[in-house]
Amino acid sequence: MRRLAIFDLDNTLLGGDSDHAWGEYLIHAGLVDATEHRRRNDGFYAQYKQGVLDMNEYLEFAIAPVVGFSKQRLSMLHAEFMSLFVEPMMLPAAQSLVNEHKAAGDLCLIVTATNRFVTGPIAERLGVHDLIATDLEIQHDVFTGKISGIPCFKAGKITKLQEWLSLRDDATLSLDDSIFYSDSFNDIPLLEVAGEAIAVDPDDTLRAHARTKGWSIISLRSK
Repeated sequence: MRRLAIFDLDNTLLGGDSDHAWGEYLIHAGLVDATEHRRRNDGFYAQYKQGVLDMNEYLEFAIAPVVGFSKQRLSMLHAEFMSLFVEPMMLPAAQSLVNEHKAAGDLCLIVTATNRFVTGPIAERLGVHDLIATDLEIQHDVFTGKISGIPCFKAGKITKLQEWLSLRDDATLSLDDSIFYSDSFNDIPLLEVAGEAIAVDPDDTLRAHARTKGWSIISLRSK
């Protein structure tokens, strides 16, 4: 039977955080004040690692510099971002893991707190079948700087995944038969309800929790 193979993205399939890297790219591209933007970007990243990030506040900050940009300009910026910042974070072992699941006939899905604009091309680069991410509000074909719907963060990942499953109406896919890979304690809610939980290069909190639960702990960086 086909399994649902679910992956977190940042620091799981990637050897770094694409959300934080986007902030660094905006600095590189000269679209923001370097000192102030780095200070706030680093601060939000620290809040994420502490589990106290306000996703609405962060997304407004992260997207504000490109609000109103055309699709063509955004595409050009993202292509440069991929080349300079994302490609160096690609992990051969992570790509191999995705490929193994695809070869087994599993449906591969990324579920990430990072917004869809940043992560869509990364999911395509990895060859993952589908993506659930934090969605951005669009009006008149441009970003408004606001979130559309709920953030794909902590328990919100479960809500958005359940909505995704209900829309697919595919009896071969279920959380009971899923496997979820993540590095972060922020994903413990989804790890708890997945059929199989795998901690990938986990933070200290998730590592301790995984050992208590008897979950597998693997590394995609040491191969």
